[in-house]
Amino acid sequence: MIARIWQGWASAATAADYQRHYESEVAGHLRQVAGFRGARLLRRQDGDEVVFTSITFFASIDDVRAFAGDNYEKAVVEEPARRALDRWDDSVTHHEVAVDLRP
Repeated sequence: MIARIWQGWASAATAADYQRHYESEVAGHLRQVAGFRGARLLRRQDGDEVVFTSITFFASIDDVRAFAGDNYEKAVVEEPARRALDRWDDSVTHHEVAVDLRP
């Protein structure tokens, strides 16, 4: 399994807008990708900003390509996200999931 990790920063005033976008549009898009295995959106207050860390899980790097395209290390940041975020990572990192603990 592959974990795709990315970060974006929002003001307190627009953080809820980004979270709603992730819960609706991003989630809907991801659920249509074969090999999608789940996602987590982490949220942390950092002074006046909110830091979001997105971790999406895919069965293989080919499934990541199905979501992000051939240039899969480039971040996918749709227009609603661009309006809600102040800045974001232009690239993502991919990690092989070595241990997957569940309750």
